[in-house]
Amino acid sequence: MIFRFAIAAIVLCHASLADAQSLSCTPPQKSMLDVELLLGRGKASEARWRQFLAREVTPRFPDGLTVYETTGQWRDPASKVIAREKSRVLRVIAPADTAPDTIAAVAEAYKQQFRQKSVGVVTREVCASF
Repeated sequence: MIFRFAIAAIVLCHASLADAQSLSCTPPQKSMLDVELLLGRGKASEARWRQFLAREVTPRFPDGLTVYETTGQWRDPASKVIAREKSRVLRVIAPADTAPDTIAAVAEAYKQQFRQKSVGVVTREVCASF
């Protein structure tokens, strides 16, 4: 029985890896990364936000981006307190070979500049064209 379970687990893992590597896009679309950063606004002014985009985001993602103005909530893992605040979703469709460090650098810069404890990062492979 344990042997069957082990074989099933190996097959499922292999199938999952194959699916992740076999994104097939129909031209003119091509494989790209859809990156979303979930950003609490805190007390950030509009001027500081524009400056952040100009200095931190645009040089790393010069081909374009989208920003959604939202509201959200987040629970601090240490205090267990739920904070509700205005927020933004920064969305970038980037080349598939974008280095993870590039995305992490934007998230870290945001945390430092806007005194945020956390930045949510969602990355998924998609088919896209522009």
